Amino acid sequence: MNATPVPGAVPYFCQWESAHLAGAIIRKELALADDPAWRASGARNIDEYVRWASHVCGMACLKMVLAARGGQTHPTLELARRSLPFGAYVEQPDGGIKGLIYAPFVRYVADVFGLEAQVRVDLPAAGLPALLAQAEYFMASVHPWIRWPERQPPGKGGHLVLVTRATPDSVTFHNPSGEPGTQADVELPLAVFDAFFAGRGVAILKAG
Repeated sequence: MNATPVPGAVPYFCQWESAHLAGAIIRKELALADDPAWRASGARNIDEYVRWASHVCGMACLKMVLAARGGQTHPTLELARRSLPFGAYVEQPDGGIKGLIYAPFVRYVADVFGLEAQVRVDLPAAGLPALLAQAEYFMASVHPWIRWPERQPPGKGGHLVLVTRATPDSVTFHNPSGEPGTQADVELPLAVFDAFFAGRGVAILKAG
């Protein structure tokens, strides 16, 4: 099942409720409809969970931030539904889902949770240490293959991870769609992270 908060640490949450089964979900060995913990997502039914669960990496990142900041755990799909009036996602007529859309997301987290956030674009990986000296967290757009850092990705971006620390040498992050072993507190050399990083994301600024 999903992780529980650890005092003094940023808790980890997978975008799929059964974090320990993420590898099977990624490899299509387990259908999302067969995730035994789906109800914990806040989905109103299994169809809603199946439709949304692979699109909520950003909401999983937000869930981690909120748990770290205030100790409260919000169901992931509940966070996604609450963001819809702000336009953080767009539900398309064919059933598809477009998002996470950064600017509406920033308005959402400010209005609903009092988080101060900023959209960042054209950000080189080398700029992450300076950013993390000012921001508490950074939701970074990376290629989903970052769960397999030894592979060369076919592109950059398309998935969000929560960066918790950056130095001139390395980046540490929680990956909502990592396989077991590449989920929480993943540390990669800055140059390796750069191969996946699209140079954009959302910075969550330090409180008060």
